[in-house]
Amino acid sequence: MSKLIITRMEISGISCSVCILTEDQKIMELQLEPENRKSILDNIYVGQVENVAANIQAAFVRIAPDVRGYLSLEEGKTAIFSAGRTADNHPLKPGDELLVQVSRDAMKGKLPALSGNLNFTGKYLVLTTGDKKFGLSKKLSVEDRKRLSGWFEDEIQKPDKEYGLIVRTNAAEAEKEELERELKHLREMYQKVAVNGRSRTCCSLLYQPEPEYIRRIRDTYSQKLEEIITDIPEYHQQIYAYLEGSSPQELSKVRMYTDKLLPLYKLYRIESAIDEIWHEKVWLNSGGFLVIQQTEAFVSIDVNTGKFTGKKKVQETYRKINLEAAQEIARQLRLRNLSGIILIDFINMENPDHIDELFHVLKKHLKKDSVRCRAVDITPLNILEMTRKKVRRPVIEDLMDLQKAEKSL
Repeated sequence: MSKLIITRMEISGISCSVCILTEDQKIMELQLEPENRKSILDNIYVGQVENVAANIQAAFVRIAPDVRGYLSLEEGKTAIFSAGRTADNHPLKPGDELLVQVSRDAMKGKLPALSGNLNFTGKYLVLTTGDKKFGLSKKLSVEDRKRLSGWFEDEIQKPDKEYGLIVRTNAAEAEKEELERELKHLREMYQKVAVNGRSRTCCSLLYQPEPEYIRRIRDTYSQKLEEIITDIPEYHQQIYAYLEGSSPQELSKVRMYTDKLLPLYKLYRIESAIDEIWHEKVWLNSGGFLVIQQTEAFVSIDVNTGKFTGKKKVQETYRKINLEAAQEIARQLRLRNLSGIILIDFINMENPDHIDELFHVLKKHLKKDSVRCRAVDITPLNILEMTRKKVRRPVIEDLMDLQKAEKSL
C-alpha cells in the first residue's frame, strides 16, 4: 500500500510545495514546485508559428511573449487552428495560429515540447482531440477491458468521431455512472477550449490544469492508495473539495496532520530523500552500490560489488547484487525522475538463466511506475537498454535551479 504526502517546506531558502509517494515506508517519488514558479506542463495556449525548420521537421511556436516551444510537424497535422485558418493538408507556415498543449517541460536548456493533440485528463478517462481512437490502459485485466469496452460501445461505434477516448487504469473500480459523469465533464472542457479558443488572440492561456498535488492524487492508482496526508490547511481544503466532486468514496483517505512539534517533512525524512538525489552513489543493503550519471545523450547506471562479502560462489554473489540493484534502480528512476535512454551496466553473469531472471525482475519493478518504461534488451556485455518517457525534467534540475536562485538573493 502507498501514501501520498503533500506538504510545504523550504529548499535552498525558497518555499516549495512538495509531494511524495511512499510504498512500504520508502519514498518512491518526489515532486517539488517553488511557490513563486508554476509549471506550464499541460497548459493549452493559442500559439503562433514563428518559423519552420524543415531539416528537423519542427516548428517553433510562441505561446507567451517570452516563451517559445518546439512542435514537431507530425504533431501539428491534427492541430486546431484559429484566426480563420482551417485544418487542411497545407504545411505549417510562419504566422499560423493554432491551439497547442505543453506536453513536456523544458529541460537541460531545451524548449518545452508542444503538441497539437490536446489531452483533457480525468481520473478515469482521457479525451484527446487529435488521435480519435478508443483505447484502454494495458494495465487493465482482460475482464475489465471487456466490461469497459461494452460500457463505451456507443462511443466506439460513432461514425464521425469528434474526439478520441482513453480509459485509464483507475476506471476498473468506477461505476458506469461515474464514467459517464466524467466523460460529460471532459466534453464540456473540450468544447470550451476548442470552440472558444478559435476566436482568442495569440498567446492566450485557454486551459490550466489543477495544482500539481491535485494532479498527483488524480493520477495515482487509488486502489493501492492507503492515505493522503497534508499539514497545510489550504491544501487540505482543496484536496477535500476535489475528491468530494470527483471521488467521494476516497474522502476517508484524507488526513490532516496537526503535530506542530514534528513537521510532516521531518516525519517522512523528505530532506534525506533530497540529499540522496544530490549524490551519484547509492549504497545497496548487500554492500554493493550504484553509480548514477546523467549525460547529454543518456542516463548511465553502473552496478558494483562494493563491500559485498558473500560466502557462496562468485556467480551467486553477482546474481544477488544484480537482483537487489534492479529493484533499487526502478526506485531511483522514479525518485529522481530520470528519463530518455537509460543504459545499466550490471555485473557480468555467466548463467543465461540468471540473466533472463534479472531482465524479468527489472520489468516487474518497472511496471509499478506511472511513467511509461520499456526494458529493451540485455546485450552480450550485460548492458541493459531501456527507455523511460520524458514528461517532466529530472528533480536534480529543479534542485539546481533553487540553489542558483538562493545565490542570487
